[in-house]
Amino acid sequence: MRKYALIIECWIDSDMKIISQAVKFEGEAGVIQGTLDLPSESVRSGYISVNCHPHSLHGGSMTNKVIHTVSRSIAGLGIPSLRFNFRGVGQSAGEYDEGQGEQADLKAAVDWMQQQYPGAKLILSGFSFGSFVSASSASSLCPVMLLSVAPPVKRFDFSEFQQPDCNWVVIMGTEDELVEYSAVEDWVDSFASPPELITMQGASHFFHGRLVELREHIEKVVGSIV
Repeated sequence: MRKYALIIECWIDSDMKIISQAVKFEGEAGVIQGTLDLPSESVRSGYISVNCHPHSLHGGSMTNKVIHTVSRSIAGLGIPSLRFNFRGVGQSAGEYDEGQGEQADLKAAVDWMQQQYPGAKLILSGFSFGSFVSASSASSLCPVMLLSVAPPVKRFDFSEFQQPDCNWVVIMGTEDELVEYSAVEDWVDSFASPPELITMQGASHFFHGRLVELREHIEKVVGSIV
């Protein structure tokens, strides 16, 4: 049986009215460090969000500005939203495991959130490498929505990916310097029931100067189901 710990440490963004709490819980490789973004006023009952950061070996962490924007955008809709460090990042135990062990980390994060909010419906998101991890786990975790931001379809093996039976949205910038936009477009079109593809013209991989627009897209697509 896993043991979970909630660390009472929080800071408030007065503009977005979101409280961020530092949390730690146990995963397969040991302790996992996370941040729980919460609306400071009212929490919308019935939904939770878990969000996965970019590549662990290339500076990716839960403080990455894109996954930070995604998580806090969802929290701004009244939904408790968790971002966490994969194994070997920050204070999370373990070592990088090429996306396999990271899927176990994600499951532990979802389990922890479901213990905090029993019966809540799951919204799952990931950015870049994190979108590979979240997409690979989606069928087993059964989210009501999957958000894939800049999925690295030529950098990681998506051949085992099974399209989940849920709302699925892909967000891509046309000037992504790390993930080829046309490859993602072809991948999206290969599905019998393609996901919604949101194209951000001129946006780079890290959405430099476009985070407000990204937030607006997140708020719109998540707001449509809650």
